[in-house]
Amino acid sequence: METDESAAPVATPGASIEQKRYGAVLNMMMKIGFVILVITFILYLTGMPKPSIPVEDVSANWSLKVDDYLEVTGIEKGWSWTKHLGQSDFLTFAPIAFLSSITVLCYLSIMPILLKRKDYVFCTIAFLEVMILVLAASGLLKTGGH
Repeated sequence: METDESAAPVATPGASIEQKRYGAVLNMMMKIGFVILVITFILYLTGMPKPSIPVEDVSANWSLKVDDYLEVTGIEKGWSWTKHLGQSDFLTFAPIAFLSSITVLCYLSIMPILLKRKDYVFCTIAFLEVMILVLAASGLLKTGGH
């Protein structure tokens, strides 16, 4: 297949400064979250600290529906897991929650750039995104698993 060398290459615009910041924060936080996730999973597998449900008993509950599982294990819905962070099976939830919050951190990181550039429309959109994500994660809406 022949190529037309006389055709001008298509210009692809570079990433904006806020895109670079968003990407840099996303990349760094993802790596931090992954390392913490691996560490907490290793702690869970070793049983240090002691899990609320022993690893060898976990498979007995795999077939249960969520509500039945929660009833059998005595676990409450929503953010109640934060009260059990001293147990290794709940400790693994912390990096998952951290990884879930990275989008909020990314939006917060670009807001100063948008304000400095006086791009109030996009800054407002970023702020509203943060508020919506925080509200959704808070459990105040009483939807989903909360």
